[in-house]
Amino acid sequence: MHEMALTESIRRLLEAEAERQSFSAVRVVRLELGALSHADPEAMRFCFDAVMRGSLAEGARLEIERTPGTGWCMICAREITVARRFDPCPHCGGHQIQVTAGDEMRLKDLEVV
Repeated sequence: MHEMALTESIRRLLEAEAERQSFSAVRVVRLELGALSHADPEAMRFCFDAVMRGSLAEGARLEIERTPGTGWCMICAREITVARRFDPCPHCGGHQIQVTAGDEMRLKDLEVV
C-alpha cells in the first residue's frame, strides 16, 4: 500500500513546516488528489489517522479534493477528460494522449494553531 508511504511524506512535510512557520498543531489538512494519481482516497484517510498518531497533526481532519484527469489528444488536437490511463480518446478513439493534469498529489493548505 503506497498510501502509507505518501502519508508518511505528508507527516514529514507538516513537521518541516511547523518548524519553519512556528505552529504547534494542525487541525485540517487539505489535499488535492488527482484522479490519475493511483492513490485511493479511502486508503489515504485510513493511513492518515494511523500515521498522524503522536504527531502535531494527531486528530486533524483530512479533506481530499479530487481533481479530474485531463489530457491532450495528439491525433485530433483536443483537450479531453481522462478517466483512466490508457483509455482511448472519446472523440477519435486514438491512444496518443499526453496527460496534462490529474496525476498529482498536492498539499493544498493547512489550518494550524
